[in-house]
Amino acid sequence: MEIIFQSLRFLVTDGRVLLTKCGEVENPAGGRFVEVQILGENKDTHLGVKMCRSSEGDRLSYLSHEQTENTLSILQRSPLVEVKTVFTAYENTNAVRVYTEVKNIAETEIILEEVSSFMLLGLGQKGLDSAEDLYFTRFVQSHHAECQPRRASFSQLGLFRGNLESQKRIAFANVGSWSTKEELPQGIIEDSEIGAFTMFQIESNASWYYEIADYIEKYYLYLGGPNASFGDWSKGLKAGESYRSVCVALAFGNSLEEAVGEMTKYRRHIAGKNELDKYLPAIFNEYMHLSWDSPTEENTRKYAPVVAKTGVKYYVIDCGWHNEEPLVYPYVGQWKESKIRFPSGVRATTDYLRSLGMKAGLWIEPEIVGIHCQEMLDYYDDSCFLQRKGKRIAVMNRYFLDYRAEKVRAYMSETIRRMVEDYGADYIKFDYNQDCGVGSDYLSLCAGEGLEACANAFLDWVKEMIARFPQVIFEGCASGGMRMDYKSLGVFSLVSTSDQTEYLRYPYVAGNILAAAIPEQAAVWSYPTGSDITPEEVSPERIAVNMINSFLGRMHLAGNMVGMTNEQLDLIKEGVRYYETLTEAKKKSVPYFPLGFTGFGEDCVAAGFKTEDKIYLAVWCLQGAKRLSVPIDEGIRDVWLSYPSSSDTTYTCDRKELCIEFAKDKNAAFFEIDY
Repeated sequence: MEIIFQSLRFLVTDGRVLLTKCGEVENPAGGRFVEVQILGENKDTHLGVKMCRSSEGDRLSYLSHEQTENTLSILQRSPLVEVKTVFTAYENTNAVRVYTEVKNIAETEIILEEVSSFMLLGLGQKGLDSAEDLYFTRFVQSHHAECQPRRASFSQLGLFRGNLESQKRIAFANVGSWSTKEELPQGIIEDSEIGAFTMFQIESNASWYYEIADYIEKYYLYLGGPNASFGDWSKGLKAGESYRSVCVALAFGNSLEEAVGEMTKYRRHIAGKNELDKYLPAIFNEYMHLSWDSPTEENTRKYAPVVAKTGVKYYVIDCGWHNEEPLVYPYVGQWKESKIRFPSGVRATTDYLRSLGMKAGLWIEPEIVGIHCQEMLDYYDDSCFLQRKGKRIAVMNRYFLDYRAEKVRAYMSETIRRMVEDYGADYIKFDYNQDCGVGSDYLSLCAGEGLEACANAFLDWVKEMIARFPQVIFEGCASGGMRMDYKSLGVFSLVSTSDQTEYLRYPYVAGNILAAAIPEQAAVWSYPTGSDITPEEVSPERIAVNMINSFLGRMHLAGNMVGMTNEQLDLIKEGVRYYETLTEAKKKSVPYFPLGFTGFGEDCVAAGFKTEDKIYLAVWCLQGAKRLSVPIDEGIRDVWLSYPSSSDTTYTCDRKELCIEFAKDKNAAFFEIDY
C-alpha cells in the first residue's frame, strides 16, 4: 500500500511503513522516519552518539493512518510505545510541518532518551558517493553577527565513503535558553546533481539538535529537540502517558531562493499575529546610540518632539525606567517606576508621548531577578527560580524565574497590568540578556527536561498576556537575535534581529535576515546618528544606509535627532514614509538574494523581497568598489531608484542586469523593479 501526502510518499510493506520520497529526495527502498530510544533498551549500533538505530526505530510496525486534505497522521507501535507522526500542509506552499508523539503502552514507567521529530533517509543520487555533490548551508549566529550562512559540501564537512557507515556527523546542538546564540535552528541541503534544495527548521525556544550522517550506505537528516547526549534531556512516561516532540518543518525548491521562499510562505501561516501590528508601524526606541540603559523624563521630553516629526507611530523607553540604583541590572525584578529618573511618574511621560501623536512603549526583562534585588528575593521562594542540584542558577548578576511557579506568574501578570494600565504602555519589549545553560533539574528528571518545561511555561504565560492585553504590541528580544526561533516567533508578532551597533556592519545582517524571519517580523535598528558624532556631522549617505538597513524588515529608528538640520530630518521623514509604503508588498513577498547570501567584509550587498510582478531591492556600497552589477534573472521591464529620492547615485539596466554607480562609498540605494 502507498500513502501519498503532498510531496511525501510512504510504502506499507511487511508490516512496516517506510518513507520513499520527500520533496526531491527519493529512496525507493524506503527508510524509517522516526527514532525513539528508551533507557535500558538496546541501541544496536556501532555508530557512537549518532541518533540512528534507536531501540524502537527497529521495532516499530505499521498500525494505521488517517488522512485529510491538510493532515496525515501515521501510527506505529513497538512492544513499549505507540508513535504517532503528524504531518500538516498549508495553503500556497509546499512546506510540511511534522511532529512525533510517543505514548507509553507498557505496564511500567519508561524513560525516553531520544525522540526525533522527523528523519529523512536517502540524501543524494549515489548514496555515500554523493558527498561531493551534496552541500549543506548552516546559519551561524553570534551577538551582533546574526544570520551568517556558511555553505560547504558534505565531503568538506567530513562525510565520505570510508566504510558502509561511519561514526561521523555533521551536527549541531543548541543547549540552553538562548535558542539561537550560536546557530539558527535551520539549514539548507542542496543536491547539486539534480538542482534540488531542501530547507528545514526546528521550532524550539530552548535546546534542539540536528544531525546529518550516514547509515546503511545512505545519508540522512535527523531533526529534533534535545536528547540525553546533547542537552541532558530525558523524559519519564508512566503507563498511558505521552510526550510530544518539538515541531519541525521542511520546504523544497529548485533553487535556494525558491526553498527559502516556500519556507517564508509557511512561516507566515504560523507567525504570531497582532491586529495592531498588521500595518507594521515604524517604531522609535531610545536605547541605541541615545539613552542606552539610562533614560530620564527630562531627556525623553527633549527628544520626543523631534522624533514625532519623523512620522513614527511608537516611542519606546528601553531599559532604565525602573529602579533607583545607578547600575540597574543586578537590582532589577520589581519593575516599578523610578522616581529619580521619572520624578513626575512614568505615566506622565507616556501621556506626553501620546499628546505628540505617538503611542508609548516600555522595556522589561521578565524572566530574571537581579542578585541584589532584595525585595524580590524576599518575596520569591526557591521554587520560583531555575536551579540545579538545589542551587539557583546565576548568570551576569541575575537569577532566572521559573514560570511553572504560580507565584511567579501572578507577580509578573500584575507587573504587565501595571505597565499597561498604570504606566500607560501601548507596546512592551520583552528582553532576555543571558543564557541559563543546560537547564533546571528542579521538579524534573534532568536539567534538559526542566529547561523544556520552563521554556514552554514561559511562552504559555506570554500567550496569556497577549490575549489579556490585545491593545498592546509585544516584541520579542534576546540581546538582539539570540531567540530568533519559530516557536517564539509563533507567539510574538515581531522580533529583534540584532543589537549590532555599527551601521556599516548591519547590512551584513539585514542582507541575510529574510532567510531567518519573514519581513513582517524582522526588526532592524536604524540609527542615523551615532554616539560618537554630533547630529551636525551626519551625512546624507549615513542616513540613507541606516534607513535602508530597516526597509527589508521592521523599522526601529533610534539616535539623537535633536539639532539636526531640516534637510537631514527631511531625509529621515522621507525614509519613514517610504518604509510605510512597503507594508502590503512585504506581507505577500518572498526573499530575494540576487548575489546570494552576504558575509561580513563584503564590499557590496544586495538583497530584497519580491512579489508576483515587482522586486524591491536594497543595495549597499560599504567599502572599496563603487560600481556594482546585479543580475536580475526575472528580467527588467522598468526600474527606478525609490529612496533616497534626491540621490547622486546613477544606474543603467539592460534586460537582465542592473548596473549601479555610487558617487561615494558607505552609501546605499533602494530600487523598485517591475519584471
